[in-house]
Amino acid sequence: MMKVQQITQSVDVQALEDWGTAGAPGSQAIRVSGVQKVIPGTESIDTGLFECTSGTYRRSVKEAEVMHILSGSGRFTPDGEPTVHFRGGDTLFFAANTEGTWEVDETMRKVYVIL
Repeated sequence: MMKVQQITQSVDVQALEDWGTAGAPGSQAIRVSGVQKVIPGTESIDTGLFECTSGTYRRSVKEAEVMHILSGSGRFTPDGEPTVHFRGGDTLFFAANTEGTWEVDETMRKVYVIL
């Protein structure tokens, strides 16, 4: 495997894998897709490109996460904390065990690293 992997123009990639659906109970299903990248020597770290259509869903990731929003907009409300608004160009840092609700207004695409 090459030491440097590239996703050229990740904001425009069309060939994403179908990762199924997500969504809060009683809400419209959200389409989820993406591409995972494995970095040799760090196989326990999950990283790649993630996209979801608009809607509402709960964050269930228990690990810390860093994400850079490439496109889209919406809000994330951590349980018991103020709402964080985001849009393309923003970078978010999640502590481990951060749970809360995503409200995506327009399709969100992000680069993510789950530590």
